[in-house]
Amino acid sequence: MSNNNINIDLDKVVKHWIETSDEDFQTMLSLYDSKSYGWALFLGHISVEKLLKAVYVAKHKKHAPFLHNLYRLAELSEMKMTDENSDWLDKITSFNLNARYDDYKREFYKLCTADFTKEWIDKITVIRIWIKQML
Repeated sequence: MSNNNINIDLDKVVKHWIETSDEDFQTMLSLYDSKSYGWALFLGHISVEKLLKAVYVAKHKKHAPFLHNLYRLAELSEMKMTDENSDWLDKITSFNLNARYDDYKREFYKLCTADFTKEWIDKITVIRIWIKQML
């Protein structure tokens, strides 16, 4: 273990990632209800990222890396993925970039209709269930 992992309560860290992920998931749903579709999907990404970090910490007994790429986090956590899982993780990762950076925002917001956002909220829900089964 590296020095930055000395005396950390790993169960507490995992619990933190799960609890804040659940809070972000609820915020995503509220943002969807308020028609803030781009930000809803951004929070969807964050909620999945936090669960993946919980899996990483639980598996490797050390802090998760500072990554936002969901596929890479799942890969580093040695999770078995279907092609569909990996495709969805890649797409959900794009919500992080597209919602954050001004040069992507305009096109992303045009893409984020109610139907598109609902479709991806449903997929985020499925991905979260899949990840939670590993915790």
